[in-house]
Amino acid sequence: MSLKFNLMQETRAGGRRAQIDLPHQTVETPVFMPVGTAGSVKAVAQDVVESLGAQIILGNTYHLYLRPGHEAIRRMGGLHRFISWPRAMLTDSGGFQVYSLAQLRKVTDEGVRFRSHLDGSSHFFTPEHSMDVQIALGADVAMAFDECTEYPATRERAEESLRLTMAWAQRSLDYFRVHQHEVAWREEFGGRTQSLFGIVQGGMYTDLRKESAERLVEMNFDGYAIGGLSVGEPRRATLEVIAEVLPLLPKDKPRYVMGVGYPDEIERYARMGIDMMDCVLPTRAARHGLLFTSEGRVNIKNRQFAEDQNPPDPTCDCRVCRRYTRAYLRHLMQAGEPLAGTLNSIHNLAFYLGIMQRVRRELAAPADASAGATAR
Repeated sequence: MSLKFNLMQETRAGGRRAQIDLPHQTVETPVFMPVGTAGSVKAVAQDVVESLGAQIILGNTYHLYLRPGHEAIRRMGGLHRFISWPRAMLTDSGGFQVYSLAQLRKVTDEGVRFRSHLDGSSHFFTPEHSMDVQIALGADVAMAFDECTEYPATRERAEESLRLTMAWAQRSLDYFRVHQHEVAWREEFGGRTQSLFGIVQGGMYTDLRKESAERLVEMNFDGYAIGGLSVGEPRRATLEVIAEVLPLLPKDKPRYVMGVGYPDEIERYARMGIDMMDCVLPTRAARHGLLFTSEGRVNIKNRQFAEDQNPPDPTCDCRVCRRYTRAYLRHLMQAGEPLAGTLNSIHNLAFYLGIMQRVRRELAAPADASAGATAR
């Protein structure tokens, strides 16, 4: 048994409240998932991430495969145990990271050969190998191995990328269904196993996106993601792709948009009917001094904050805004103190997670809600 999906409310605009019952956590949606690339949400300890209300985080297959290695993590009981994270977790397939190594990779029908960004060593990822790595890591949700289409891309390039993604999706699914019982924690959770999501690709070509979605649905994955976004395309194009693909995905399974976005975007997508989102932006921006607040974006490095005794966000109740001033956060950035990245990251994560908490409350009993349904 993998995940259970319970759709509780849905608005006429498409927004929906649901529960995703995963082995390590029942996740309330819509949900934002902090990114823990190398086994940690950068600069923020796991207990703090928990206290902020994060229900599920991401691990990065490519980075964890290279260091410390998936077999080492398998021997230590899986990623949950290794990083001391008791709640739900999702791993990506490694496809996006391999895509980003444009000068260090060679793509064939069989898979992708690439050189490590750490030491230049050669590695070969196939759909089957990606599944084996993700089973070793043991996240609640794994992702099919895909070929991410860059932006801009010609029609011919997008078609070839889609051909590979669809073939690799089937191979991922076939291998996963045979081996998913090998996850380390299976007996601990009554025989439950991981779930596998397919990834819709096709670039900015709506007909290719439609073809991708329909073929993936026929394969009967446990959930569906929209990938290949936030790769340089205009924000308007991102919205158009999501709007085109959403109606094609089953309502009785989770729907996930990968790698997005700014606060206003994640709220908009949640109200359209996206259940799951992730992005490195809250912590990446934080390390550069950019804070997301109810008053807009704040570059805390600016001189105007040198003696500002106000909290970073006057309306925020996070542990940073309750205790520290803008002047102090600016000082930490100017002094190059590591604590700057930690405090900024905590606030930004609290802001993102707070958006989803508010949206869930507002969707919980909307005036135009229709009755939900329980589905497997």
